[in-house]
This record gives sequence, C-alpha cells and structure tokens, in this order.
Amino acid sequence: MKWYLTKWFPLMLVMITIGAQAQTNSVRLITHDSFAISDELKAEFERATGYELVVIPLGDTGSLVNQAVLTTDNPLGDVLFGVDNTFLGRALDNDVFSPYASPLREMLSADFAGDETPDAEPYVTPITYGDVCLNYDIAYFEANDLPVPATLEDLTLEAYRGLLVAPSPATSSPGLAFMLATVAAYGTEGDDSFLDYWERLVDNETLIVDSWETAYFTYFSAAAVDGDYPLVVSYASSPPFTVSEDTGLPTTASIVADGMCFRQVEYAGVLANAANPAGAQAFIDFMLGEGFQTALPDLMYVFPVRADVELPELFARFAQVVAVPAEITAEAIAENRDTWIEQWVERVGR
Repeated sequence: MKWYLTKWFPLMLVMITIGAQAQTNSVRLITHDSFAISDELKAEFERATGYELVVIPLGDTGSLVNQAVLTTDNPLGDVLFGVDNTFLGRALDNDVFSPYASPLREMLSADFAGDETPDAEPYVTPITYGDVCLNYDIAYFEANDLPVPATLEDLTLEAYRGLLVAPSPATSSPGLAFMLATVAAYGTEGDDSFLDYWERLVDNETLIVDSWETAYFTYFSAAAVDGDYPLVVSYASSPPFTVSEDTGLPTTASIVADGMCFRQVEYAGVLANAANPAGAQAFIDFMLGEGFQTALPDLMYVFPVRADVELPELFARFAQVVAVPAEITAEAIAENRDTWIEQWVERVGR
C-alpha cells in the first residue's frame, strides 16, 4: 500500500493541478442563443487577459436562468450574460451571483447608473438595452392603405385581424416583455385585465409562436419569404438591419407610441461558486469596455449602456429609442411574473 501511494499520489497531485489550471486558464460564459461576439473581439479579450473564452449557449433567457438556478452549487460557467429585467428577480432570489462592482460602472449612461434595484446592484452589471415594440412591414401598410396601429387596443380591431404574430411569454423573453407592456396598460384585475386583452387578440387571429426567431424569420412578411404577418413583436432597434440596398431605407419600422413598448435591460454577473471568478470579472469589464460596447448594435441589434460610444451610422439613423416605455417595477415583475405567465397559459392556452 505504501508503495502504491508513493508511486501514484504525486501523479494524482499533478493531474489535479493540471485540471485546476485548465479551469482557471479559461473563462466559461453561459448565455442565451442570441449572444454574439466577433472573432476579433474574442481574440482581443484573450490576448489582453490570458484567458480563453468558452461560450456556452443555453437556449433563450428563461432557459438560461432556469439552468443557472438549478446548478448554483456547481455552475456550468464562470460568468452569465443575458439575464434581463424580466427574469432578474428569479436569479437574485436563488443566489445565482457573487457580488462584483466593475470599475467601469462609472462609464454607464445616467439612465442605467441607478437602473438596478438596490439589492441587485452589487450582483449584476447592465450591459445592453433595447425596447420591445411592434415592428411592421412598411410596404404592406402602404399597399393596403392601412394606418399603422396607434394603440395596443387597435390590434383587436377588425382592420388588423390576422396581421400580428407574437412570441409566447411562456417561452420567449421578448414575448414576456410584450406581455408585461399589456400588464402595465390593462392591469391584472377587473373586467378588462391584460388576460381579457389577450383573449381579444387571439379572437382577432393573432398568431402565437414559441420564439422571437420563429415569429420574425418564419412568419413576418418583411423578413420571411412566405411570411403572411405584417406585424410582429420585435425591437425598436430591428429596422436598421432591414435597410434595402436599392433604396438605402429600412423595409420595416417600429411603433413607439407611449406605453406600447417595454424596455429590456440585459445584465452580466459573476456566477456563485465559479471556478474562475477573476476571469469572470475580467470579462464583465471587457463587456463594458469601449470596443465591445461599440460593437453591440452590429452584433446583437441592441443599444450599449455607455453613452460615450458612437453608434453605427444606420443604427443611429433608423433605430428608435422609446420616449415613454411601459412602466412596471422590477419588484412587481419579480413578485408576480410566474403567476402572470401561469394565468396567461391557462387563459390563452399557447
């Protein structure tokens, strides 16, 4: 036995050491499927920090957060990016993150310097934002001499029957954001709650699908070859990416009337029990850096949270920022989100 220990114990120590070095020499990022980073930016981060960036996509935002909650004791990564203000409360309630305040927080736009709830601020850092709004196919509305809907209620009128495709709030983060806008507009009690509103939408032949990608790229008439729906739940920052080479103008536009849009903020945080918390902190700092923030519009069609970075020309011209988004507090979302989704599923049945 002594011979066995003498021979193998040093080798075991070497193997353990190599395994630990492999973990700490890489930064594992868990994120949603829409995350994007260019090869150049990835190489820049790795060159500047000495860490290898490993990206682990885990589905949509809801799936990402659920898996982070289930693996808190043995996390799938070191850093999480992509939890938004619709799911932030669930992550915080389940102690998903370790505290970290990036020194670059001082570069945040004034709109986001105090954006988090007081309990959230030590744990997560805002990285991007975007307004979830209705987008429309400009050519369709012009060809049919149809006015663009000016209110949420307009969508229930006969003139807009069968024109809207929306992702489900039960399976899609943009879908949930749009549902929250209807919660803010109609409330949750009485004879005309948000649930009654959604029943009217469905009665007016609104199509509900599983994801934003399906809604936009399969059914939206301005993006899908066989799309039949000229209205879609998307982002006010989507139109710049529909600019026609022939006209130099977008083929879509957003409806940004007061109260019709919901502002999504996406956060990053160091995962509790991460194997490489220092690397996770380094990547959060990198995401707040000028290079990554400047690239965000082209990478993920969202706005940077730093006010000092220059937006791409088409983004600056055609992306819209909503003046009066729907108002609903992070505390109300955290407390009621699951109940509202369950009620929606029971009433709408999608």
